[in-house]
Amino acid sequence: MKETIFITGGTGKVGFQLVQHFLNNGYKVLTTSRYEAKLTDMREKLKNTNHFYSLAVDIEADHALRTIDLFCEQNNLVINILINNARNRDYLQIVDGKTPRDQWLNEFNLNAVVPYEWSMHFAQKDPLVLRSVINISSIYGIVAPNVHLYEDFESESPINYGVSKAAQIHLTKELAVRMASKGGIAVNCISFGGIKGRVDQAFAERYAKLTPSGDMLAEEDVIGAVDFFVSNKSKQITGHNLVIDGGWTIW
Repeated sequence: MKETIFITGGTGKVGFQLVQHFLNNGYKVLTTSRYEAKLTDMREKLKNTNHFYSLAVDIEADHALRTIDLFCEQNNLVINILINNARNRDYLQIVDGKTPRDQWLNEFNLNAVVPYEWSMHFAQKDPLVLRSVINISSIYGIVAPNVHLYEDFESESPINYGVSKAAQIHLTKELAVRMASKGGIAVNCISFGGIKGRVDQAFAERYAKLTPSGDMLAEEDVIGAVDFFVSNKSKQITGHNLVIDGGWTIW
């Protein structure tokens, strides 16, 4: 039996692709969602549910770490690989052209504070079994949005998203330094470009004209980079932000 991978936010577009891929490749996979119904729906869609574990819990809640620990103990799971992938679109509200303070705090907490807390939690386990942390970020953590992509830029592009994703990318570097001496835990990040299926046709066409590849990412395009960091082929790579964006960030 291969290792256990814990993927937060497994019911979303990126998360589902990752859960399905790693289950099909023999890993034990644990994922979470705030909603039991989403996990039930996900289980029905998965082609392979052998060694699939799911838990309805809000990973931002104070009790979340204890809840996960208890669940892992009851199911004889030890976390070897942590993929911080959770997101909450409710934190991306714009009011009168501005992002309210609570939206700033919530988004920063989810993209930087929570990944830090979960990473440190598993890194301090005794015995240490965690060997890799992978943060799922965005091109908007690297470059500012292109205003020509949006019909109404001020109301469609929340500033707190990109700023918090930039923090997540830097968190990756900080954790990589701090965890290198903890049994050589690798900490890396992947910044994805726009993914098909989340936007309407007009948006997709504008996006295509603004990126060298002339297209958005397909859902399955998220798998390769994550698989690379999970595998032994990425040995000695840590603190890196791998950009998968069809060339968006090069011009």
